[in-house]
Amino acid sequence: MKRSHLIAIAIIAVAIAALIGSLSDSSTYADLDEALANPGREYHVVGVLDRSQDIVYEPSVNASLTEFTMQDLQGRRCRVKLAKAKPQDFERSERLVLIGEATEGGEFHATDMLMKCPSKYNEQNQVGV
Repeated sequence: MKRSHLIAIAIIAVAIAALIGSLSDSSTYADLDEALANPGREYHVVGVLDRSQDIVYEPSVNASLTEFTMQDLQGRRCRVKLAKAKPQDFERSERLVLIGEATEGGEFHATDMLMKCPSKYNEQNQVGV
């Protein structure tokens, strides 16, 4: 076999191994019940901020920790520890997607969070009405 063929086969084998590795590490969407039933496994959990509970962010103590309570789409509530600073307009968010894992103690430790905030176009429509 030619040297170029061996290199091509090696590159294809590495690409297949990387694809298989990324598929096994990918997280899935779940509700809090499923995430709490499988602690240590990474999930994407969709829900809303529970505004009746306190949001704790103390940058003087730990600038990379925000604690709050989230309610998933089925109504289950859970205390969340987000390993990031409190995002701007966090209280105004309409929906949250937390990326992380549940603990044995019933908390959700999120490494990342996506927020759906109210659209500025919706606000303009409400003002003009």
